[in-house]
Amino acid sequence: MFPNWANYVGEFQDGQPNGQGTLTFPDGGIYVGDFKNGRLSGQGTFTHPDGVEYVGQFKDDKPNGQGTETWPNGRKHVGEFRDGIPNGQGTETFRTGSEYVGEFRDGKPNGQGTYTYPNGRKYVGQFRDGSFDGQGKMTYPNGKVEEGLWRDNQFVGALASP
Repeated sequence: MFPNWANYVGEFQDGQPNGQGTLTFPDGGIYVGDFKNGRLSGQGTFTHPDGVEYVGQFKDDKPNGQGTETWPNGRKHVGEFRDGIPNGQGTETFRTGSEYVGEFRDGKPNGQGTYTYPNGRKYVGQFRDGSFDGQGKMTYPNGKVEEGLWRDNQFVGALASP
């Protein structure tokens, strides 16, 4: 249940928030959405005091399922969340205009994905902990291509032909 210093306005059942409601925290955080057995559960919007906003599915008081998280600086993540962190398929657009589309694990690009820079440079391949790592292909705006093995964002070299 919520700390007694939080303010809840909404539907109750058996003495607990159930149904639609608004929960306001002293630090300025606000949740508007569904509650089940006193917990954030279902569709909702959580606005953090720093302006970060999550709109989507909640379970066990955390973002779980499909959602969109938006930062005041223009960064945006759309995709799957687990325990409040991007996990699964998603798209993240950065304030610089770069975009990553692919798999996330523990909030970082992991697995197969595509990273596109504002100037048109594009990497398609494997990621590990947010870095180009594994088999991948970088295409530059001038037509140059680097295809093969990557480690920690560095091109290691072309793979040997069989």
